[in-house]
Amino acid sequence: MSIPDFELERALLARGYLRIAGVDEVGRGPLAGPVVAAAVVLNPDDIPDGLNDSKKLTAKRRVGLDTELRDRAQVAIAEASVAEIDEHNILRASHLAMVRAVSVLDPAPDFLLIDGNLLPRGMKLPSEAVVKGDARSVSIAAASIIAKNWRDQLMVDLAQQHPGYGWEANAGYPTKQHRDALQNLGVTPHHRRSFKPVHNILYQE
Repeated sequence: MSIPDFELERALLARGYLRIAGVDEVGRGPLAGPVVAAAVVLNPDDIPDGLNDSKKLTAKRRVGLDTELRDRAQVAIAEASVAEIDEHNILRASHLAMVRAVSVLDPAPDFLLIDGNLLPRGMKLPSEAVVKGDARSVSIAAASIIAKNWRDQLMVDLAQQHPGYGWEANAGYPTKQHRDALQNLGVTPHHRRSFKPVHNILYQE
């Protein structure tokens, strides 16, 4: 199992880039809620221990690392809304959230390491797409942790407004409880109407 390291960043530092941001998104697969992206610039001399792909960490560990990162790194978060997901598509909306997160960083980074195999349209800074980046780069792993914690808490808050769908536990992903609730309770304003399970309920005969 690969553990992310600082090698990609170290190579960029050697080329003269001083502020390298890792960028990742969370929430492509859920049926409800926005997609969230984070951008994180680590301090090369003060990197928290234990950074890893957010999916490989316990919730308790993610929360602890989230706090450490906010204290010791530069962090930015942005979203693309359900309406934007339905208007564009989930990939384009994910990229919109990434561009927004990077734009919030001040001072701006001078190079981006972006999780995935595509660079977002509209990203003006020098960038590299890194496949499985959250398992290779600690900067991208840090961004995945920040984005996931933010989105998970957002879905917990939305679950209080719309009980029964299990968002506090499933974060909007299509678990059996969520799919059953869609059938029994209906579609909320936070559901992605372009996603097939939601679309089918709205337009079933």
